[in-house]
Amino acid sequence: MTRTLRRPRLLSRAAAAGAALYRRERDLARMLPKMSGRDSASVLPALAAAEEACEEQRKAGAAGYSITRHVGLLTALVAELGAVAARAPA
Repeated sequence: MTRTLRRPRLLSRAAAAGAALYRRERDLARMLPKMSGRDSASVLPALAAAEEACEEQRKAGAAGYSITRHVGLLTALVAELGAVAARAPA
């Protein structure tokens, strides 16, 4: 999970702001219901795949694209990455 995400600045800022308010039990259960009981490291690939699908919808101008879901997924991704980094040995 070392790739760099290139997203519009407003989307990135919204996710960064949301990460400060992220509550795993509530937010992860809403974004990926089947993953809510797992550890952060195992959730990251699913979050990245779901976010990438939203990004593709955004770029394609798909009618089903949800900015709310996209920000929520990016927020969860940022917060879960932070949780993994916090537990990593220095």
